[in-house]
Amino acid sequence: MKSYWAKITGGKIEVELRDIPRPEAGPGQLLVRVRAAGLNRGEFIIGHSLQAEGSAKAAGMEAAGEVVACGAGVTGFKTGDPVMGRCSGGFAEVVLMDAREAMSKPERLSWEQAAAVPLTGLVVHDMLVLQGQLQAGQWLLIPGVSSGLGVTALTMAKALGAKVIGTSGSQAKLDHLKTLGLDLGLCTRQPDFHETVMQATGGKGVNLVVNAVGGTMFAESLRCLGFQGRLAVVGYVDGVLHAEIDLDALHAKRLTLFGVSNKLRNADMKAAGVPPFKAQILPMLADGRIVPLVDRVLPFEQLAEAKAAMEAAQHMGKIVLAGLP
Repeated sequence: MKSYWAKITGGKIEVELRDIPRPEAGPGQLLVRVRAAGLNRGEFIIGHSLQAEGSAKAAGMEAAGEVVACGAGVTGFKTGDPVMGRCSGGFAEVVLMDAREAMSKPERLSWEQAAAVPLTGLVVHDMLVLQGQLQAGQWLLIPGVSSGLGVTALTMAKALGAKVIGTSGSQAKLDHLKTLGLDLGLCTRQPDFHETVMQATGGKGVNLVVNAVGGTMFAESLRCLGFQGRLAVVGYVDGVLHAEIDLDALHAKRLTLFGVSNKLRNADMKAAGVPPFKAQILPMLADGRIVPLVDRVLPFEQLAEAKAAMEAAQHMGKIVLAGLP
């Protein structure tokens, strides 16, 4: 079968199309015919997944499609069921999915919308709810709000009743995101938003910051936190892995800093976050309170072009790769 692989070549992650044997569903697994698969920036950043020159892995971390076969011990799913979930090797004709990670696709979602949900949605739920403890009426700050993760955080936070401040280098993107509930959009790519954030929050600061940009935004994000504020570090697309920490602010304001990554989590750890997501967020996707924003869908043959568009920040929301016909 056809399957895309990511490989470090010349200090960059490139993709290549391979022919590999078709997998079979093992115990606790679903074999899924891929209808669409979502792109995620972290998969193509050295250090997030691949480490050494020449290393490679099957590409694609979330997909939606139809169940082709169920492995031993699987309950709750049958052949033909439409599902979505995290996986390894989603940019392929078929993919194996841990049945614990699989979720029934809400009827109102297209294949492309469903493919934009699993990885990003679970990561955002971890950040906002499981670790971030975001409550209705609280303030959330998202530097780089127009990214796939940023838009997911915006729409989920609004569904939870929070108020959201976001930054972007594009005023047009901010204007569009205001129609999705963005309370305050700041047109900037620089760490220069502290004063405006404090004014917007009546001098109190925000309750939670989602930093997917990296070290260039860390110190400014920390400055924007109010008493008992929380700062989530979920990525470093700027490549800056070190930042200054104001220990006095950390101490006096009783701040919490936490990371959001699946890199060192085993399958059981990752699967533990799925049931609360199903209970709290899946109903919001099913009834339209949360609508995944898909920027564009490219055909299977154009993964390299889709990756380039994502890395050039040409999109707003998620870029999705269509499955093979």
